[in-house]
Amino acid sequence: MMKVYITDPIPKVAREKLEENHLEVTTFDGNGKLIIEKELIQAVENTDFLITSLSTKVSPNVIDHAKDLKLIANFGAGFNNIDTVYARKKGILVTNTPLVSTNSVAEVTLALMLSISHRIVEGDTLMRNNGFSGWQPLFFLGHELAGKTLGIVGLGHIGKAVANLAQNFSMNVKYWQPRRLNSEQESILNVEYRDFEDLIKNADLITIHAPANKDNFHQFNTDIFNKMKESSFIINAARGPIIDEKALVSALKEKQIAGAALDVYENEPNVEPELKKMKNVILTPHIGNATVEARNAMAEIVVDNIMKVIRGEEVTTVN
Repeated sequence: MMKVYITDPIPKVAREKLEENHLEVTTFDGNGKLIIEKELIQAVENTDFLITSLSTKVSPNVIDHAKDLKLIANFGAGFNNIDTVYARKKGILVTNTPLVSTNSVAEVTLALMLSISHRIVEGDTLMRNNGFSGWQPLFFLGHELAGKTLGIVGLGHIGKAVANLAQNFSMNVKYWQPRRLNSEQESILNVEYRDFEDLIKNADLITIHAPANKDNFHQFNTDIFNKMKESSFIINAARGPIIDEKALVSALKEKQIAGAALDVYENEPNVEPELKKMKNVILTPHIGNATVEARNAMAEIVVDNIMKVIRGEEVTTVN
């Protein structure tokens, strides 16, 4: 009987389907704690298939102990937690679960944009503590999204979905990414390309939707924050290391930008402590694709890829 090891509890539909196909399934349950490398090494020694969460680091050391491993199925949209080059060298396939997160992450991005612009979280905190005296003309003013310029960094599937939603709020959408879309695609999406410096100087809100890589590590740093509008907001529901959090703290303290809404962090799960103290910052616990719909769809993909490997078929979403 082939064995599957899952590093975090995932939707039960996955386990049920795997067991229906006569696979032996074991799930790590650390009562909310993440699996450590020593435990993972022990788990993979006789495992055929490994299902990992984005928080599980799969190092060369882990891979060297996985003598029978045929597939690492990453339960998430990225590969940053896995040494994919070393896995390929060892003949191990690595897959992920992209696309199915698109709607959820786009919706969360709009929720963060609305919340930071209208001071929703700040207002909720106020009402749970001191409350307010009553409606007043100049009390607790925020900003509307309508008519504002949204700068999107990375116009992949999620970036495009955000652009579409933003236009429903009458926003003007500009974008930057290393490879510009062709004019026909831009016309269909109703978006305008700007070079990076122009985008950051003129956008009222900037939202990041790029994969993390060596080229965009700390792409948003002190120099960039200095060039942004003092009234601008930055939103990140992509990858934390794209923003230098210490530089972000300084930019907020010096009022170089107006606020930030983050769902991902540079040293996740840790957050720069100063950010937690700021009223003009919203922090959410990496919930971009934390919906029943998205997670069930991700579960279907990892199971499907495992079954394809068993049947000798070509798997999808391979790194």
